[in-house]
Formats: sequence, C-alpha cells, structure tokens
Amino acid sequence: MNPLTLYRTNDQVVRVLDSQGQCVGNLKRIGAVWKFKALGHDADGHLVPGGGPLTGRHNMTFSVLDEALVSAALLA
Repeated sequence: MNPLTLYRTNDQVVRVLDSQGQCVGNLKRIGAVWKFKALGHDADGHLVPGGGPLTGRHNMTFSVLDEALVSAALLA
C-alpha cells in the first residue's frame, strides 16, 4: 500500500486517506493523544466502523500528528 495522507477536518478530527483518496479512517484527538478509528464499507456500501483495510490498527494511538510517522505505523 502506498503512503497515506492526512486531511484535517477540524481541530479534533483528521481524515486518513489512501493513495486513491478513499477514507480508510479518522484520527480523533482524545485528551493528549490522537486515536485512529478505522473505517470500511460492506458489500452494500454501508459504513463499517472499525472495518476496512486498516481494521487491525483500529484504536492505535499517536502522540504527534506527523503524516510520515502515522502512515508508516498504520501500514507496518
């Protein structure tokens, strides 16, 4: 998988996009850390919280919001 990009929605939420621009999750500011919330879609196109290609990284936390570090950690 190619590197991920981050798109700030607001001060508390950052979208995580794959190389095709599809949202694979969000980073949510919770206290002093950023927590990754994976997102996916089922066969009917319905949103599946905690699902998708990065479901194994759901709830991973980051102390710094750095695109290269977040991408490397989520894709490891």
